Amino acid sequence: MRPHHLLPLALALGASLADAALPEPCRLRGVEHDAVCGTVARPLDPARPDGPSIDIHYAVLPALARNKKPDPVFFFAGGPGQSAIELAGPMSRLLARLSNRRDIVLVDQRGTGRSAPLACEAPDPTRPMREQADPAAMRERLARCRDALQKLAHGDLRQYTTTIAMADVDAVRQALGAAQINLVGGSYGTRAALEYQRLFPQAVRRSVIDGVAPPDMVLPVSFSTDGQSAFDTLVAQCQADAACRARSPDLRAQWRGLLASLPREVTLTHPVTGLPERVVLTADMAGALLRAPLYAPALASALPLAIAEAAAGRFEAFFGVAGALNGRRGFGQMAEGMHFSVVCAEDAPRMAAATDAPGADLGDFAARLYQETCATWPRGVVPADFYKMPAASAPTLVLSGGLDPVTPPRHGARTAQALGPMARHVVVPNAGHGVMGIGCMRDVLFRFIDAEAGADALKVDTACVEAIPRPPVFQPIRQPIQPGSPS
Repeated sequence: MRPHHLLPLALALGASLADAALPEPCRLRGVEHDAVCGTVARPLDPARPDGPSIDIHYAVLPALARNKKPDPVFFFAGGPGQSAIELAGPMSRLLARLSNRRDIVLVDQRGTGRSAPLACEAPDPTRPMREQADPAAMRERLARCRDALQKLAHGDLRQYTTTIAMADVDAVRQALGAAQINLVGGSYGTRAALEYQRLFPQAVRRSVIDGVAPPDMVLPVSFSTDGQSAFDTLVAQCQADAACRARSPDLRAQWRGLLASLPREVTLTHPVTGLPERVVLTADMAGALLRAPLYAPALASALPLAIAEAAAGRFEAFFGVAGALNGRRGFGQMAEGMHFSVVCAEDAPRMAAATDAPGADLGDFAARLYQETCATWPRGVVPADFYKMPAASAPTLVLSGGLDPVTPPRHGARTAQALGPMARHVVVPNAGHGVMGIGCMRDVLFRFIDAEAGADALKVDTACVEAIPRPPVFQPIRQPIQPGSPS
């Protein structure tokens, strides 16, 4: 069991704050040791401090060492819509070396997890695939979710912007008595970390942002642009690989030929019921399916074969690769209400002026879905300064995956430039979305945060990332059926 020597201090800190409930020992899924869980009461609407309040839930994974460091590590989850506390298992392993002498703090951002959740009803996993793929059904489901959420006591959907949420996080910092904290954010969590850094620069000791989604990035529009870039790289890599080139001498032409044949009815096996179903595959659906496996290079390595199979009329491999990341164990359910409350307030108003062009192979389905949903979604007020990135006052490590289809290096480079001399951009050439847990990067993360001097932190040796290989192109193993043998 993890030692409880920090619990009396946490209890004392909690008891001294009128708006903080007493932290208590708790067990978190996937974590071997005891944690400490607590809440901080916050106004739903910051402009009405005497109005309705919500509880912001947090969990602390206490440092193992008795002589711990005073600056905990705060983890910012992605999405937007992920619960940080539900990620306690994977985070306890990812940050295990840091947790020897530093507390790890997981805050469920308002609208996620246990903090005034804005979760839509989970779809029935056995429902027909044709319903899952129907854009009209998607829009209707989100509209029903919006209406249901607005009836909740905490259902003012305008109060879930990143700016408001980061004030909640700072309230947790104060409740824990930490003068400074280290920030670790992934994907949307990088936007949250950047906003915290902008609002409370004096409270930040170090910052690590992995897969950067800066505030000026218009998410629904950039999805297609950045996904296209990742697919272009995959095509080039296939042409440079003899085996892939032999099977798909012109992968892009093969893909576009498939798109030209759509819409068409295809037969698939339902992944839950196991029953065959007839589904109308559209170009919009195919583009969305193509983008999904690009997040993970190991999955993307199977796309050339999957596309070749689909072009020949066999779609099981294409749908299988596309759905491989769904339902990953330990990652919890996305709070869709919080997701759209953030994106509709912060990104949707800037879509019309966005300059990114949709990818020729992926289309603009995502942008259209967000535009239609956000047209009727209540929008919070976003301060103009939110979209600015002032120079960082603390050492900031900016991480990008060279093959990332959603937050590629172009966003990390722009962010690092804006943050100035206290920021360093590191690209892991053969990585996809999220690089902190790959190969030597855990050690890089530890040495960056553990360095005593800021100058030493920025000099952390990252040469090892160049040696991280790209997964080879997937090669199927097929045994020919011998004459007379059972098939």
